[in-house]
Amino acid sequence: MDSAAPLVAGIELGGTKIVCLLARGPDDIVDRVQLPTLHPDETLAAVERVLDGWGGFDALGIASFGPISIDRTAADYGHITSTPKPHWAGTDVARRLGTRYAVPTGFHTDVVGAALAEARWGAAKGLGEIAYATVGTGIGVGLIAGGRPVDGLTHSEFGHIRPARLPGDDWVGVCPFHGSCLEGLAAGPAIGARAGVKGEEIGADDPVWEPVAHALGQLCHTLVLTGVPRRIVMGGGVMVGNDHLFPRVRAAMVKSLAGYIALPEIAEDGFVVAPALGGNAGPLGAIILGQQALAEQRMSFTTL
Repeated sequence: MDSAAPLVAGIELGGTKIVCLLARGPDDIVDRVQLPTLHPDETLAAVERVLDGWGGFDALGIASFGPISIDRTAADYGHITSTPKPHWAGTDVARRLGTRYAVPTGFHTDVVGAALAEARWGAAKGLGEIAYATVGTGIGVGLIAGGRPVDGLTHSEFGHIRPARLPGDDWVGVCPFHGSCLEGLAAGPAIGARAGVKGEEIGADDPVWEPVAHALGQLCHTLVLTGVPRRIVMGGGVMVGNDHLFPRVRAAMVKSLAGYIALPEIAEDGFVVAPALGGNAGPLGAIILGQQALAEQRMSFTTL
């Protein structure tokens, strides 16, 4: 690792835990601290104590659970917005921390962070266009094109699209907003609610997996039709440890596409894959967000 590379503080802000990483990259991690996600005031104060203890760093990157405001021109930029997580809706994260440390600060979703890291160092290394889907407590997708997040009005929310249902399946789902959207049908809480037991207790041959794989195949179908990903990386607590899901999801995707976008690589095992960076994907993605913010600042200085 180049010792001249910028030293970045990366924060992965998750729904149950926070990982703070001081690093230049995966081969030069100076420190890693894990904290619980509690009330926002308590949580952010704990993060600040960690960053204060690290002292100087060149940039800051934050990969946060969402929904979040990523429009730098918006009054609520840097805030968590309409999350159902108690007390966190409306919490200022990026402006608060960016102001405190006065360094270039990158801010995006945790799933975009994981996508950036898997594209640079992980299961999609060398590919500039990928999708990273996390299937856990919720479902989210980060799209990367040209090595950068695909953004517009806001970040994507693929977990809340309404999939075509498996014939005969009329289960209502558990999403408090949409009922039977993808998250309401195939996220961890949905699987547990449908099966009546915790996810880790469900065997690979349990019939509950058929509608889950069908729904996730619909997600991959949709991602293919965006025209962006050259590979889809699927992580999160539902996918990790359930390797039997990958061939089922691939098959459901191919069946759903029905020969449309007939590129041979889409049907290959290497198109929908497991992540390679494990629990460091999100915090390493935060490092990349900080690096990109620093590069943008330097570029703006050179064009003045």
